Amino acid sequence: MNLVVNGDAESGPGGTPEPVGAVTGWQVVQGAPALVAYSYGGGYPTARDPGPARRGSRFFSGGNSPRTALLQDIALPAAGHAAIDAGQVRYTLEAWLGGYAAQEDGARLSVEFRDRRGTPVALSVLGPVTSRERHGRTGLVERTAEAAVPPGARSARLLLVLTRTGAGTSNDGYADGISLSLTTTGGAL
Repeated sequence: MNLVVNGDAESGPGGTPEPVGAVTGWQVVQGAPALVAYSYGGGYPTARDPGPARRGSRFFSGGNSPRTALLQDIALPAAGHAAIDAGQVRYTLEAWLGGYAAQEDGARLSVEFRDRRGTPVALSVLGPVTSRERHGRTGLVERTAEAAVPPGARSARLLLVLTRTGAGTSNDGYADGISLSLTTTGGAL
């Protein structure tokens, strides 16, 4: 089960490259994100470009800010605390990250596990995906990390950072299909 709220940019305002003031499920901590429709065109990723096979109608973009950051705090299920502390729970962090053509604008997703006091106990980072990794094409590439949830972890903090590295006004860091799931030896938690 995906613990991320609106990891697919489908909920709330958006549909164009125009920045939105709020993103359902996420706290905007820097910049001005856009939730762009795959049908928008104009150089933005389309359903024909590399990306999730089962994509929705929209994806995250950095809007027009040099750096856009979105934050989401997730409480880990209380029913799993004993298994987490026994080292029996693994996490899988997945996201489709990308950018525009040969530009190096990009997206980075991190998950920081925290103990009950909010102290960080582990960090995992996905991306950014380079232009070379995208073969100079506009699109998104899947990235995945998997490891044990650290004992004592009670929450996970997701941070999505979309960065413009070159000239221009568009921040062409893109993300979609963001997922954080937990499993035990017996299956999903």
